[in-house]
Amino acid sequence: MNLSTQEIRKNPEGLAFDQELLLLEELQGRNSEILDVKDIKATGRVAYDSGLYVLDYQLTYTIVLASSRSMEPVEINESYPVTEVFAETVESDADIEALEEDLILPIEGGKIDLSESVADNILLNIPLKVLTPEEEAGQGFINGNDWQILSEEEYQAAQAVKKEENSPFAGLNGLFDE
Repeated sequence: MNLSTQEIRKNPEGLAFDQELLLLEELQGRNSEILDVKDIKATGRVAYDSGLYVLDYQLTYTIVLASSRSMEPVEINESYPVTEVFAETVESDADIEALEEDLILPIEGGKIDLSESVADNILLNIPLKVLTPEEEAGQGFINGNDWQILSEEEYQAAQAVKKEENSPFAGLNGLFDE
């Protein structure tokens, strides 16, 4: 969906939108880890103020990614606010500096592409660690012949027991019990 800068400037209160988007193919083309993305919805407005276009919306969607641990598909529901500032022409030194730091985004062809903004924000917010509800609860650890994955707490507890067993004084336990 493209938002025309002319239309935005004609409306002093800004242009409101409530848009459902289908971006699965584009997102998978940019990140092969995405198994599915559905129910993408952007609700908000874009307004013109002092040479800048402010795009402000609530982004909600459901993304399906593979678990970092078991590779099982995990559905994650996301909802967060997005605010982006665009400029057609960059003239002042402060604007040039803001553009270089990605605080202001350039407008190309007199249009702001809402789909591009949504896709970029979905990709930027993909979590590094994805776990199924069972894995989050500490269950479902993978194990094999003579090995298993432990949580940090389980590992520390096992190390403490091992240290105590290997102590040179371990043989004296129970010596004076009567």
